[in-house]
Amino acid sequence: MVHVRRLADPQQPLRSLLARTMRRQPHDKQSGNSLRRTILYANFIAIPYNADMPTTMKDIARELGVSIVTVSKVLRNHTDIGVKTRKRVLDRVKELNYTPNLSARGLVTGRTYLVGLVVPDLLHPFFAQLAKSLSNALWKKDYCLTISTSEENPRLEEREVDRLLARRLDALVIASSCTNSAILKHVQKQGVPLVLIGRRFPDLNANFVGVDDEAVGLLATEHLIKIGCQRIAHLRGPEISPGIGRLKGYLNALAKYKLRFMPDFVSSQRLADVNSRESGADLMRQLLSMSPLPDGVFCYNDPMAIGAIHTILGAGLRIPEDIAVIGSGNLHYDSELRVPLSSIDQQVEQIGERAGRLTLSLLESKTRPQNKTVIIEPQLVIRASTDKRNSARKVRKISTKTK
Repeated sequence: MVHVRRLADPQQPLRSLLARTMRRQPHDKQSGNSLRRTILYANFIAIPYNADMPTTMKDIARELGVSIVTVSKVLRNHTDIGVKTRKRVLDRVKELNYTPNLSARGLVTGRTYLVGLVVPDLLHPFFAQLAKSLSNALWKKDYCLTISTSEENPRLEEREVDRLLARRLDALVIASSCTNSAILKHVQKQGVPLVLIGRRFPDLNANFVGVDDEAVGLLATEHLIKIGCQRIAHLRGPEISPGIGRLKGYLNALAKYKLRFMPDFVSSQRLADVNSRESGADLMRQLLSMSPLPDGVFCYNDPMAIGAIHTILGAGLRIPEDIAVIGSGNLHYDSELRVPLSSIDQQVEQIGERAGRLTLSLLESKTRPQNKTVIIEPQLVIRASTDKRNSARKVRKISTKTK
């Protein structure tokens, strides 16, 4: 009779299998022959099978003569491992092309190492930059960012949040397009760490990272006033905290400098993060039908400002001589536009980085910490769209050459 045993664990050393087999065999000549056949089977079949299996941390630890805990700490970038040991482990990991099994680690730690991000639109450069900065911060601790977009649709946002929660996320970061906090309260009830970015709610006690939106509106409008604008319009955003805050800052600036508020110069609220340029162009056309025309325009965000600029130039008007334009966001291409755009820098990279650090602190805390609010101060960036002084110099130079 031939006794054949398969390796239950493909990584089990062959000698362990043989030792158990020998203990169970009767001590006679016939069983000795069967044992030899078992050894041949194991040598012929089991060893090649082991060689084809993925490398584990246990294999690396055994080869290097260190503990599995040491290998794990090196892979998780712990600081309590010596330089030489760390190099040995990393060199061997690279040689073997080893990739940690996150599913297995999740079973042990109870974590998925996934952080969800929900934003209105990834085509909007602001949110793309935000996602990149947040991802870089999370990557340092081996967390992966999974992203969904809401298209500024509250129902779609609710659906995407539910889908992310079903993946057992470790935390959720969200720039919400909702006008109420119901879905976010639902997230908190699930016990998932929550961080709000850019948009917050007065009835929700939650972690928040974002810019001071009232300061954005005040800074932009005050700049237009200081360059001589007297009839300042505002292309406003939706009825969410950034739109409300920037409108309030605009109104505060008019009151501060005792300029008359003209209700017709404040546009109706629109979706501002999806199809922003089109919205800005359409709202600017409405303003150009008024008399007198505005001589300055503060736009909720940069894409709306770009749409407004196209409309103004298309109407044969000059920027900034006839109408000065300022946006918000300070997007990376603002300086490359036909008329470089003045903007309020919301420090998007800093927002993403600070949100990442806050998220990691929540995940690493052994007790539930108090909610934190991180406010980023905006900065004015002046370019040609509001730089009337340099524009006047260019006009004078042209006139001199004409003479």
